[in-house]
Amino acid sequence: MLSWSIRTFESMPEISDIIVVTEAEWLEQVAAVATTCAVVPGGATRQASVYEGVRSLPARCQAVLVHDGARPLVTLEDTRRGMEPVRAGHASLLGIPVVDTVKVVDASNIVTQTLDRNVLWAAQTPQFAMLDDMRRAHEAGVRERIDATDDAMLLERIGVHVHMVHGSPENFKVTLPEDLARAEYAMRHRLTAQHEAR
Repeated sequence: MLSWSIRTFESMPEISDIIVVTEAEWLEQVAAVATTCAVVPGGATRQASVYEGVRSLPARCQAVLVHDGARPLVTLEDTRRGMEPVRAGHASLLGIPVVDTVKVVDASNIVTQTLDRNVLWAAQTPQFAMLDDMRRAHEAGVRERIDATDDAMLLERIGVHVHMVHGSPENFKVTLPEDLARAEYAMRHRLTAQHEAR
């Protein structure tokens, strides 16, 4: 799955450097797959790992995108759309509108609130920002011991305007075994379509 995302980003002239962050015990195996990328050890949480990746970027990088390796089907088109709003003080992320009704429940599984799905979006990656903004957001998260589930949350906390950019349902997160089968099917279909278009 990792190689699928790397292949997409390597084909983009807008991207100069790719840093892959992984668990220390997987460094050798990941380096064997990510042969053209820098591979660095991550931290104990997603946030800590992203922070290590952001710190590893060279000074020549003005902006950064953070992508989860568990989303192997991100497209060039979506990535480029996500880049458009980014400037100092403005970041973005891919996402899709929530179609299900979302309930808030208490510890006893009693519904306490029904949220308005018209204003709800499911966050995806990549998430995009100027490098200075992303570094400041993560440094503040470390200082304040915030355990954020995504980078947009950290950027919001320091006052960066985060723009939601319409992504694709195909950019789903591979979490369960059936998700992997779905991703492999989608990738085979994509590769067949590319081959036939030549």
